[in-house]
Amino acid sequence: MVAPAVPEIVESEIHESVTARTESLPILRELGPPDLVHLTKSQPKVGLKEIGTYHHVTGVDASSSASLAAYINTLTYLIGENQIWFGKPQSWRITTGIYCCYNAFSRVDMRVEVKIPGSVEAYAVDEHGEKRAASELLWLETYLCGVLRAFNYADDQQNRIVGCRRFNPITSTEAEHKFLDAAERLFSRGWQLGSEPEIQVPNLVSNYLTSGLLTYIHTTGRFASGVNLFEKLRSKEPEVASLLARVLIDADEEVKAVSLLYETIKLLPLDSGLLDVQAAFCMGKGRYDLALECAKKAVNSAPSEFTTWERLAQVYLKLEQYELALLTLNSCPMFTYQDRDHPKMPQPTKMHLPVLAESVLEEMSDENHDPKHDKVDAALLKLPAASLKGTFAKAYEILTEITSQIGWDMLLKYRSSVFVMEEEYRFEKSASVTAVRDGSTSKSSDSDADEEEQRDENLAVNGHNEETGVKENGERGKENGDQEEHANVIEKPEHSVLPEEVKGGAETGHPNSEGKVSAQKYSHIQNKRLCERWLDNLFMVLYEDLRVYTIWRSDIVRYGQQKRPYRKSATELEILGELAQRLHHHAEAEEAFQSCLQIRFSARALRGVLQTQEKNKDNRGALNSIIRLTAWQYRWYSEFSPAILYSIRKLIAEDGAVKVRSIVQATSFPQSVLDLTHNYAQLCAAFRSSGSDG
Repeated sequence: MVAPAVPEIVESEIHESVTARTESLPILRELGPPDLVHLTKSQPKVGLKEIGTYHHVTGVDASSSASLAAYINTLTYLIGENQIWFGKPQSWRITTGIYCCYNAFSRVDMRVEVKIPGSVEAYAVDEHGEKRAASELLWLETYLCGVLRAFNYADDQQNRIVGCRRFNPITSTEAEHKFLDAAERLFSRGWQLGSEPEIQVPNLVSNYLTSGLLTYIHTTGRFASGVNLFEKLRSKEPEVASLLARVLIDADEEVKAVSLLYETIKLLPLDSGLLDVQAAFCMGKGRYDLALECAKKAVNSAPSEFTTWERLAQVYLKLEQYELALLTLNSCPMFTYQDRDHPKMPQPTKMHLPVLAESVLEEMSDENHDPKHDKVDAALLKLPAASLKGTFAKAYEILTEITSQIGWDMLLKYRSSVFVMEEEYRFEKSASVTAVRDGSTSKSSDSDADEEEQRDENLAVNGHNEETGVKENGERGKENGDQEEHANVIEKPEHSVLPEEVKGGAETGHPNSEGKVSAQKYSHIQNKRLCERWLDNLFMVLYEDLRVYTIWRSDIVRYGQQKRPYRKSATELEILGELAQRLHHHAEAEEAFQSCLQIRFSARALRGVLQTQEKNKDNRGALNSIIRLTAWQYRWYSEFSPAILYSIRKLIAEDGAVKVRSIVQATSFPQSVLDLTHNYAQLCAAFRSSGSDG
């Protein structure tokens, strides 16, 4: 297998990257950043003084100091003699190499310092920057963290790291046994690693270790190994049955999974993990009535977790009970998103980013990409939905799915029927003030009424300011008269009342017992809920998405009627394709992505096209996209992508390895690029995946 090229980021001062990593250790929260490799280089023949370079890497075996020293040793051959350095062949001598790998269990940075020629020193650096001895337990923890990071960060498109090599940490069944053995030994401490953003409190079955195990099993199809691991763990911890059931369902062993859930739920009737698996299974079978009961029990069992409420909202959505879906969404506990541990390095003097010759495709050449002709409309860059993360992104996905089923107008209707709207609150408030004023004869009552009026004036001013802000937000990005015309197609949502407004007004008075005024029009206000601020904001985010989408589609129709070409830049088409995907308009998304690819190569667009091809069972088209994505991954120093491995594994399971390899070989791409794709097929054969035996 061809190794990716080695990027090098040149420091302004030697070892400043290692120093910056040491200083960042106290603020690391979860799995930690990718491994850091620092090299000290010189050119004795030309009298060049030493320089410091570094790059990041994931997937290297970190089970011992010897394996990390071996990685540094390979670099002496790759970037030593006759290296092409900024377009010129040069010979370098590597004098020192430092490999840094973060141990998220013990919160230390394991380091191996290699002097060439000379000695190898291994030690750990704690949060205070002090050295500690490197024990076998620390190396075991470091190895497991390294594997989890490799799977967790491999396909992360939002936090791309410049100059990061990515390797597959598990390329054989022997490596798998080593990984699963380490996971079994450290399973009870998995909660120390943290968890995905949707989980508030990490526990035994919800943490980065369990999510990494499930990702590995799902990606490689090694279900038997996963079942064996979780069966052993279940004998000690019964709640592990929820993880075992997930693997059994994924392996199409549904009868065993149902039997396991039935037996375990009798022992742990309030285990939210088991109830959530039951609800998901019933939804998959179309029994939403049964899923509803499980989802309700899961919410009662874990009311402070987002995932249980999310599942309940999804069930209501499938049952077409949209009002209850909105109320459930409004009840979801939302958590502040914390970004992954990202390396914070000093500003480099220059970067050497070589291209691997075996991965070269003409369409990916920088000559085909002219930034001057790739301008982007400001309205597209400012779409807030693209930056949503964590629980807010999950909630927005449910909101957009509701909209795709019932439309924007019906969504507003349901919204106003379940939430207290601003107009209703103002009317109710006015009636309350009138009742207090009419029923008061004493001086103190008059004073109270004056205070009430003053509060209402303040609220009116606040409401006016909010409406002004909404108007500015809704009209943002209009650059010409056509956009203003199309923007009126979608009605802007009214603001819901914020909880603090109700608290501010509830202190002074209540409606009179007759309810003379409010009963005529807003007597149902007492049965409504207050819309949370974050959900109110999501409605505005959705409005902005729909407004831009409507303008885009209307412009396409209008230009077509006028027989004029409709032109957008490649980046604009990328954004519009992702916008259509968010709104569940998959045909329009593929149209935008294909138009983008006609202008220039785009990995973002190609991933979107691949999703549609897989959904439509277009296996030949999917393989074509996979080949190009694989070459792009190697172009940026990555030999491993779980998403690509999973796609190829599914294609092999459907068509067989021989047919898949034949289709790949029949394409017109260079043989060196095809060989990179064949590596994934060989990995499936090594794991004896379904269909790989012929």
